Amino acid sequence: MLQTYPHPCPGLRLGHGLGLGLRLRRRLGPPPICDLLERGQATTTSSTVVKKQVNYIIKGTQCKNPIICSFRSSSWPKESTNKHYVFRKIRKLLRKNAVPAISVQDNESLSSTSSNWTSIIKDHLNSLYQFSRPHTVIGTIIGITSVSLLPVEAFVDLSPRFFLGVLQALVPSVLMNIYVVGLNQLFDVEIDKVNKPYLPLASGKFSMATGIIIVSASLLLSLAMGIMSESPPLLAALLISCALGSVYSIELPFLRWKKHAFLAASCILIVRAMVVQLAFFVHIQKFVLGKPIFIPRSLVFATAFMCFFSAVIALFKDIPDVEGDRDYGIQSFSVSLGQEKVFWLCVTLLFFAYGAAAGVGTFSPSLLPIKLVTIVGHSIIAGNLLIQALSVDLTSKISITSFYMFIWKLFYAEYFLIPFVR
Repeated sequence: MLQTYPHPCPGLRLGHGLGLGLRLRRRLGPPPICDLLERGQATTTSSTVVKKQVNYIIKGTQCKNPIICSFRSSSWPKESTNKHYVFRKIRKLLRKNAVPAISVQDNESLSSTSSNWTSIIKDHLNSLYQFSRPHTVIGTIIGITSVSLLPVEAFVDLSPRFFLGVLQALVPSVLMNIYVVGLNQLFDVEIDKVNKPYLPLASGKFSMATGIIIVSASLLLSLAMGIMSESPPLLAALLISCALGSVYSIELPFLRWKKHAFLAASCILIVRAMVVQLAFFVHIQKFVLGKPIFIPRSLVFATAFMCFFSAVIALFKDIPDVEGDRDYGIQSFSVSLGQEKVFWLCVTLLFFAYGAAAGVGTFSPSLLPIKLVTIVGHSIIAGNLLIQALSVDLTSKISITSFYMFIWKLFYAEYFLIPFVR
């Protein structure tokens, strides 16, 4: 009877006779990784597990029993004492059975890193959103879409070519819009620290270099798309917007037109009232639908109405910014005449415009339902304007700014009514 000796792997007991050789032949080798984990000798990283298992196996091969040693010398491969052989067996074992354990701290660290990246991306996207001045971008999109519908005379005109032509106009126009408002922020950083401290450049969320990159990329992409469109009115609209947006903001001799109330208002009026209506109408009518140029009543109405509305936006936008404009020498109408006078001047101009629009609807040769949409729609908007105007606190910058954004909503609403004027 041979005495049994303990083996590093639980469950392996050395017997006598032929059974000893068969058991050693089958079972000698690296102990399962699960046994090491149960014995507490495996750590949370796979590299440490490998090291411990190597030591375990090498120590296990140092036979202390003469019977086992004699059997190994005759039957066990000589390369079993080679450390590289042991590593190969361990790697094979790990591929089959081992799953590296990850500590709770590692999980928390990965989760924290992921959350930080998500937060950073959201912050940058939000800053880009604020940098683009979204209310102006929305106005551009709605305005161009509305004007593009004016040349449509039949349902068949609403073809894929039409929608592609609208998209062809929208994308470069939005990019040009970002260039114009971004350029203004680059030259107005100090003023915006007083008037609009939440903007990305004024608040420090964007560096000047970041602002320059966004503005430059928007300009180049816009002009490149305008050239590729092969539509002269679309390219002309982009070039005029670029020129007026530049002279409005850039601080150079004979430029910086925003310092002068009349010139500043003229820049906004020309782009919003004339360029948007005329250029994009011709773009769709002639270069998308392939029709001869014809000026309908709806286009005349849209241009005239938006002259009033653009003048109101140009005047009203400076009412909340009196403090910063006065400190930095911007002679806006609000600085010269006072906030209250300019406020009620804007409200009066809008009332006159809505009254005229209702009159156009009344004498329109269109069908009665279309006439009613024009008359009732403008009457409801005018009534809502009066209610909101009477509730404004002219001593509160927050209240004035809120009403200014309300005017932009009226601007959007008007573009929904314009296609009904026929």
